[in-house]
Amino acid sequence: MCGIAGFFGRDVSPEETRSVLQRMVGAIAHRGPDAQGAYVGDGVGIGHTRLSIVDIADGHQPMAGSDGRYWISFNGEIFNYVELRRELMERGHRFRTTSDTEVILQLYEEYGLDCLQRLNGDFAFAIWDKQSRQLTLARDRIGVRPLYYTRRLNTVFFASEVKALLRAPGISAEIDQFALDQVLTLWAPVAPRTIFKNISELPPAHVMVIDANGVRTRPYWQLMFPDQDVGTQRPAEADVADELLHLLDDATRIRLRADVPVGSYLSGGLDSSVISALAARAAPDRLRTYSVTFDSVEHDESGYQNEVADALGTQHSAIRCRVQDIAHVFPEVVHHMEIPVVRSAPAPLFMLSRLVRNQGFKVVLTGEGADEIFAGYDIFKEAAVRRFCGRQPRSRIRSHLFRRLYPYLPNLSQQSPEYLTSFFCSGADSPNHPLFSHRPRFRSTGAAKVLFSGDFRAALGDFDPTRELIERLPADFGRWHPLHQAQYIETSFLLPGYILSSQGDRVAMAHGVEGRFPFLDRRVVEFAAKLPPGMKLKGLREKHILREATKNLLPPSIVERTKQPYRAPDCDPFIAAAAPDYVAESLSPSAIAQVGIFNPQAVDKLYAKCRRQQSSGFKDSTAFVSILSTQLWHQAFGVPPRYPNRYAA
Repeated sequence: MCGIAGFFGRDVSPEETRSVLQRMVGAIAHRGPDAQGAYVGDGVGIGHTRLSIVDIADGHQPMAGSDGRYWISFNGEIFNYVELRRELMERGHRFRTTSDTEVILQLYEEYGLDCLQRLNGDFAFAIWDKQSRQLTLARDRIGVRPLYYTRRLNTVFFASEVKALLRAPGISAEIDQFALDQVLTLWAPVAPRTIFKNISELPPAHVMVIDANGVRTRPYWQLMFPDQDVGTQRPAEADVADELLHLLDDATRIRLRADVPVGSYLSGGLDSSVISALAARAAPDRLRTYSVTFDSVEHDESGYQNEVADALGTQHSAIRCRVQDIAHVFPEVVHHMEIPVVRSAPAPLFMLSRLVRNQGFKVVLTGEGADEIFAGYDIFKEAAVRRFCGRQPRSRIRSHLFRRLYPYLPNLSQQSPEYLTSFFCSGADSPNHPLFSHRPRFRSTGAAKVLFSGDFRAALGDFDPTRELIERLPADFGRWHPLHQAQYIETSFLLPGYILSSQGDRVAMAHGVEGRFPFLDRRVVEFAAKLPPGMKLKGLREKHILREATKNLLPPSIVERTKQPYRAPDCDPFIAAAAPDYVAESLSPSAIAQVGIFNPQAVDKLYAKCRRQQSSGFKDSTAFVSILSTQLWHQAFGVPPRYPNRYAA
C-alpha cells in the first residue's frame, strides 16, 4: 500500500516539474512513510510514497521496465503475483525483484491492457509509456484503492487523494453542491463525481488512457447477476458450501503474503470472525487480532470479540472508544476522509488503525464485503418484507416482521404497528422502481437537507441526487432478481463510495495501515453473484450459505448470531458537557451563515434539540453529523463560500 501522484501535459514548466511532484507526493506522505520516489520526463511526472510490505529491499517506485520504456507507480497489492510471476517466467520473462510491482509491469509488457483481466488484487496504478507518450491509469474491480484526477488547461493531474491534487498549480478546493446533495442522500457521490468541483474519481473497474489523441475512459469489468427468469438446476447446498469455504480459504491465504506481520480486525460478528479463523490456521505465527470497544452497551460487542479471540487462540488487543474520543479526533478524521459524512463511525476505526500501527503492524485482514455479496445487511431483509407488505396489505404479521429486522435498535421495537407499517410500507415506493430497496434509507439519511438554506436550495434547482445512480445501472439490471438488484446497488456504489473509503482506506492509511479484504477476492465475488437468492437470504436468515460453509470454524453463538452492523455513537459525542469548543464554534449561527449551505436558525434549533435530549433519533443524529462534518470539511480545505451571506447578524 502506498500513495501515487503525478501529471501529464505541457502546462507545468520543466523547471517546476520536480517541485510540483514533490509537493503532491508530500501531501500524501502518511500513505507511505517508508520511502518516496519520483520519475521526471518531458512533460510528465510520476511520484510515489511507499509503505513497504512486499520485497522491502528492492520494491522501490516508480519502477522502470527492463528496457526503460515503461514506468509504473502503483498503490495496492496483487495477491496472485506469485502465480503470475511463475507464468511470466515460463514465457521467458526475467525478474530483477520479487515485488508484485514488477509483475504488473511485465504483465503489461506482455498483454497490454488485457493484463487487468489477470490481476487479483486491490490496486490503483499509473503506467507511463515513454516511447508512445501514453499514460495509463487503472483501478481495481471493487474500488478498494482510490484514484482521483483533474484537468487544468492541457494537463491531467492524478493522485491517490485529493489533497495531493490541491498542491498542483492552479488547482483549488471548491464544493460541488450536487455531490453534497448525493452525500446527504446516498452517503457518497456517484463516481466520477466528487465533493470537489472539477475533481473526479476514476470509477472502480475502469481504465483511463491519456495521449496525444485525448483522454479515454472505459470499464474493463462489470459485476453481473443471472437473469431472474432463466431456469437453471439449483446446485446442492452442501457442494456450494464446500466450494465457498475452499475459495475463502485460498483468498485469505494469499492475503497473508507479506514480508511484514499481518493481523486481523475482529468485530465479534460473523464476517471478521470467519476471516480471523481462516487466517489463524494459515498464519505462520500466533495471529494478532484487533477490535474497538465502546462504553455504550448499545454499540459494544466486546463480549463476542473476546469469545472469538479465546476460541481461536489469538493475541488480542482492543481500544476503548469513549464518546469524548470520537469528538476529539473527528476534525482530523474529516481531513483524511476528504468528504462530509452522515455517521461518526469512521472515527473509532481511525483510532483502531492508530493502535495497529503503534503496535508495529502495517497490514490487517478485515471482513468487509461479506454483507454486500452474501446479503447480510438489514436493508435486504427489509426490502423483502416491504415487498410482502405490498402483496399482503391486510396481513397482521407485518409489524412483527419489521421488529425482527432491527433487534439492536430499542427505540424501533417500541413503536406502534401503525408507525412501523407507515414507515416501511410507504405507498410512494413502487416495487418496480430500481431503487425500491433503498428508498427508506435515502429518506432517513436526507434529514439534513431539510435544513438547507434558500440560496443553496436554489443552486441545486431540480437536481435529483438519485438520477446519476439510476443512469449508471447496467442494461441487464431490470432482468435480475430484486435481491440481486439491491446487492448490486450496495456493492457498486455504497461499498466503494463509503465503506471502503471513509471507513476503510482513508482512516487506515492515515496511519500507514493497509486493509485486505478476502471476501472481495474477485473469485469470491463472482461466485457469490451466481448463487440463487435463497442461498444468500433464506427467509429472514441473512448470509445463509456463508453460515453453512463456516459453521465448523467458530462457536455456534457466533455463527448463528443475527447481523448487528458496526455503529458508533453519532450525536452524543458532540453534545456532551465536555464536547470540544470547535463543535459550538462550527455550528454557531455566524459560522453556518458564513458557509451558507444550511439555514442558521434551523441548525440552531436542531443543536438545541439534541442538547436537550438524552439521545437523539436516527434522523436528528444523521442530520447533526452531516452538518457538522460539512462545516469541518470547509474548514479543513479552505473552501470559499459560494452562497450569499443572507443570515449574518
